[in-house]
Amino acid sequence: MAEQQAVPVTEGPPAGDLGRRLAARRAELGLSLHETAARAGMAPSYLAHLERHPGAAPGRGTLLGLAGVLQTTVSALTGGDADRPPGPGRAGHAPEFTELTRTECGDLLATHGVGRLAVPTAQAPVIVPVNYSVVDGTIVFRTARGAAPSLAVGCPVAFEVDRIDDTFSEGWSVLVRGHARMVTDLGEAHRLAGRAHSTPWAGGRRDVWVRIHPYAVTGRRISRRAETDVPTG
Repeated sequence: MAEQQAVPVTEGPPAGDLGRRLAARRAELGLSLHETAARAGMAPSYLAHLERHPGAAPGRGTLLGLAGVLQTTVSALTGGDADRPPGPGRAGHAPEFTELTRTECGDLLATHGVGRLAVPTAQAPVIVPVNYSVVDGTIVFRTARGAAPSLAVGCPVAFEVDRIDDTFSEGWSVLVRGHARMVTDLGEAHRLAGRAHSTPWAGGRRDVWVRIHPYAVTGRRISRRAETDVPTG
């Protein structure tokens, strides 16, 4: 019997909701397309097809296999939990609660993304999500004049980011407390535009740069306690 030759797979941009979620979760875990396919017991070309073709409709068995490899759920891969807040599951067995070091907090913050900004107002504090980046050890984001995030300027604020893994009932959170200031120097604003990773998802004209200078950074993590061998008599 002739030796079977591997089919070359050219990775391209993911398409469709499932494809984007598969590729994003792979990237989050640091897995290549070939590694993921091998662990799921499928051809890399088929996984590439799932990621690049919006009309791909894999069976539930395939989705279950991919969810297991990617340490997530079928609902998360297919977008079934998109409108649900994270954390509806039960607490894990024997969880461990630990304080994060300042370095660990900085590493988690530096991944950038979406954080929650708490700002004071005349009526009551307001919490709003913002797309942020970390530049020179400070939190930076863009907003519009008069928008809720712009109320942070000149005030002490709190900024929080977190990650919840519903599958394993694990997660972490980092809290930054600091002073928010508007970036008024045009050269500095231009430099931030070149270094920032995240752009506002809300779109529109958002040309006000705000920088949070931290004076306190703390974090916590909830994880599953490592299983140990129980001695027998």
